[in-house]
Amino acid sequence: MFLVTGATGTAGGEVVRALSGRPVRALVRRADVAVPGAQAVVGDLNDPGSLATAFDGVSAVFLLSGYADMPGLLARARKAGVQRVVLLSGGSAALEDLDNAVSRYMTLSERAVRESGLDWTLLRPRAFMSNALRWLPQLRAGDSVRVQYPRVRTACVDPRDIAAVAVRALGGGHEGRTYELTGPEPLLPAEQVAVLARVLGRDLRAVELSDEETRAEMAQSMPPAYVDAFARFYADGTLDEATVHPDVAEVTGRPPRTFGQWARDHACVFR
Repeated sequence: MFLVTGATGTAGGEVVRALSGRPVRALVRRADVAVPGAQAVVGDLNDPGSLATAFDGVSAVFLLSGYADMPGLLARARKAGVQRVVLLSGGSAALEDLDNAVSRYMTLSERAVRESGLDWTLLRPRAFMSNALRWLPQLRAGDSVRVQYPRVRTACVDPRDIAAVAVRALGGGHEGRTYELTGPEPLLPAEQVAVLARVLGRDLRAVELSDEETRAEMAQSMPPAYVDAFARFYADGTLDEATVHPDVAEVTGRPPRTFGQWARDHACVFR
């Protein structure tokens, strides 16, 4: 039995779908939430005591980062007989910058996993291709797309490729490995908009925001510490998301999907 956390989210949802046909349990916060293809179990990762039944019969867990008591929930998993954890982390964990809110929670989560006594695999994806969905309201309003940090290239990765690597790691044979997960090409935000324009057959225009405009826009929906964290990553250049890594291909045996493939597969969402 596999336990998937974040099963109603982007990466966790893809992991559930990739595990189709195998016994899967999905952790949810409310009893009225159903997860197709999985047995739902109620629990809160910020409260290890609520996970009394979640780990029963589970051999491996797909785990998100950043919960209040990572050592405690990992200890509970180990006591219940869990053998393996696959942690969804991120590239900023390698910075080990405890003064950066995002790097901090990823760094501490990785440390907790390494010290848990469980077999572990760390996944460090770069920006998700699905982040382009944040442009949906603008695309529904017109053909102009305001792009943040316009000079920053990212080798963004398809969440389905993250899931493909995760499923292999959940099955064993990848213990003690850290995988840097990227797509095959580093793109500027405007280049992503251009790809969407071709796929959708629309004359889209990228409007580049200054760093100050970006901070102001992000502050409308994000805590100040996170706004500062992303400014340090992208305005100050502390985080490299442009380097293409071979790990998706090496683990799955096929090249990672391009942003064009992702866009074509999700074109119906944008129309």
